[in-house]
Amino acid sequence: MRIITLNINGIRAAAKKGFYSWMTRQKADVICLQETRAHYDQIENDPVFFPRNFHYFHEDSERRGYGGVAIYSRRKPDNIVNGLGWPDIDSEGRYLQLDFASVSVVSLYLPSGTSGEARQGFKYDFMRRFRRFLEGRQKADRDFVICGDWNIAHKQIDLKNWRSNQKNSGFLPDERRWMDWLFEQAGFVDAFRVVNQQEDQYTWWSNRGQAWAKNVGWRIDYQVITPGLRDKVLGASIYKRKRFSDHAPLIVDYDI
Repeated sequence: MRIITLNINGIRAAAKKGFYSWMTRQKADVICLQETRAHYDQIENDPVFFPRNFHYFHEDSERRGYGGVAIYSRRKPDNIVNGLGWPDIDSEGRYLQLDFASVSVVSLYLPSGTSGEARQGFKYDFMRRFRRFLEGRQKADRDFVICGDWNIAHKQIDLKNWRSNQKNSGFLPDERRWMDWLFEQAGFVDAFRVVNQQEDQYTWWSNRGQAWAKNVGWRIDYQVITPGLRDKVLGASIYKRKRFSDHAPLIVDYDI
């Protein structure tokens, strides 16, 4: 089972950069997208967004041109969960879940706090509520693959300039402690790090300066899995040959 996740930073912009022709060649079973920035009625008449042999599912934000998550799947899911049931979060299109037999795949777009104190507070509130939600998933009789832009670099190895970013959103002490809880206490697993412990493995680069050219990046996109899938991770890679977004696709293969 191959799963790809990407913050696409606008599916219409990415389509113009060749994302869909690339996507259909990857032999992926599920593709999770975040920050789609397009309502369904803005793309429904364009066949490029509905490639053959894929089902398309989406959770749009109320505001046009903002947020939104989507999932492409070769197999029709047994069940679909749109949103978390939290109006303030669901209005921004941040959670979509597809259930396949005993495995659920999620496209998650965790809020960013980079625009100011108010949004950082919103991010912390989401993290507090999402912790309770994740605790519930621990007790569920199924495995989860929670894909997406988590907007947090967990450890120093996960961003280039960690010293100068310790007071910036995405690498704040409280954010990192929350990730410590996720991976060390709650028992969830960072699928990428199961098979790759190397440095300089990033999934996002600022558009400022020459961040991409110099590989001055952050690893903030994850496939977070339940413990039962740890031994099912076969391989993982970050695709960087072509750019479809300011993020790069994270590809993980599972023995499922």
